[in-house]
Amino acid sequence: VQLQASGGGWVQAGGSLRLSCAPSKSAPNINIMGWYHQAPGKQRELVATANNFGHINYVDSVKGRFTLSRDSAKNTVSLEMNSLKPEDTGVYYCNAALFHSGTWKHYWGQGTQVTVSS
Repeated sequence: VQLQASGGGWVQAGGSLRLSCAPSKSAPNINIMGWYHQAPGKQRELVATANNFGHINYVDSVKGRFTLSRDSAKNTVSLEMNSLKPEDTGVYYCNAALFHSGTWKHYWGQGTQVTVSS
């Protein structure tokens, strides 16, 4: 599964950005799609995910500010980011997780930079 991420950019604190992600070609059924954030000098961390049943999970730091939307039929996912803070700065990676033959396989997009200035 090859994922293409778009969106991101530079914004002042309090602003908004939207990230989008889609497979570059037709993909098998994906169980979970979501976004991860890697701040400068830190490990990649989960931001939000959505499974095939419509359950969406957010990390506490983005609840009420970020909204994840997923189209399971098209295997696309977007992340609407509002009230952005400088600590939201970093590279955002789209993720797709497939459960097959008893194991999880993870696929990653190329990453898109988000910079929030204070």
